[in-house]
Amino acid sequence: ASVPYSHTERETFLAEHCRPGVVLKSASCDIFQNLAFEDWIHAHVDVEKRSILFMCRNRPAVVIGRHQNPWQECNVPLARERGIPVARRRSGGGTVFHDLGNVNLTFFSSRKRYDRQRNLRIVTRALRQLSPNLDVHATERFDILLNKQFKISGTAAKLGRTGAYHHCTLLCSADRALLSATLRSACAAGIRSNATPSVAAPVRNLRDEDPTLNCDAVMEAVASQYYADFGLSAPAVVVDPTDELSHPGIRRITQELQAWDWVFGKTPAFSLDTSFEVQCEACDTKVNLTVGVKSGAIETCSIESPQDWLPPAMCRELSGLMVGSRFRPSDMAVIFTAFLRANPQSHELENKMHILCEKVVALM
Repeated sequence: ASVPYSHTERETFLAEHCRPGVVLKSASCDIFQNLAFEDWIHAHVDVEKRSILFMCRNRPAVVIGRHQNPWQECNVPLARERGIPVARRRSGGGTVFHDLGNVNLTFFSSRKRYDRQRNLRIVTRALRQLSPNLDVHATERFDILLNKQFKISGTAAKLGRTGAYHHCTLLCSADRALLSATLRSACAAGIRSNATPSVAAPVRNLRDEDPTLNCDAVMEAVASQYYADFGLSAPAVVVDPTDELSHPGIRRITQELQAWDWVFGKTPAFSLDTSFEVQCEACDTKVNLTVGVKSGAIETCSIESPQDWLPPAMCRELSGLMVGSRFRPSDMAVIFTAFLRANPQSHELENKMHILCEKVVALM
């Protein structure tokens, strides 16, 4: 069971009773709030003499590693269309999909006691306690495999000067169709980048193997195993990651994590070279687009179209206007609208411009 604490009780609990370990359970299902809480703990809580396990579940979200390219890792337009946020972690590692069928675990410790294999043993032991016939084990890559082939957990970590945290996912009853659709990039084939790529792997839910398993039971079992490892017995502490009084500065951290400049602007420099089909009278033709993007802004751009579809001079002018803008739909809409206002075109050319704008935006 979980017991809610007021902010003063929570401060006392952390200061006096959290040695050598405590389990914290988030009251929020918001990815940015929960990532902010991780950052806040890492920055403000002394883990030299205590260890903390933070557990949460999030509404659907795509979470990329600190050094990754969101356009390469997921279908950004689809995520936007479905209202699924893309978030960038402070830690490295690969891209994961979160929803309420996915349990998220973060193990905080001193850097000296940082031990990912120990953390994963806690998880696998907990799962076997719940369902003795489960074949689960941790790999050298710090994943957890089901039946030696299906990935049910991936790992990422952040090491500070004195403290560290290791977080992992645990697929319990996630929407695998939505996971697959959102993690299938719309333009990865045309992207060239030094960003850290994710390693694709077949996945499966724990519930596919044992229908009696659910997220609440899994979280309870992991918390119990964590306490058993530390020789303790206590309820998980429910925390509110929006509580500014208990966690001064956490709203600012949340806002930073939500900002476009962090999620997309921190993407390592990349180029995109692609083409798309457009209608040309009775047939289809191809338009080529090449862009270079740095810090989320377009540095170079080239649009090439058959002369009978769009005049070369118009393509050059549009390419020039796109340079300096952010690689995002709202900026493109402004540029195309401004161009048409400043350069009135025939109805046919205006329609083609709208088609071109839609095709470009569909990549962003």
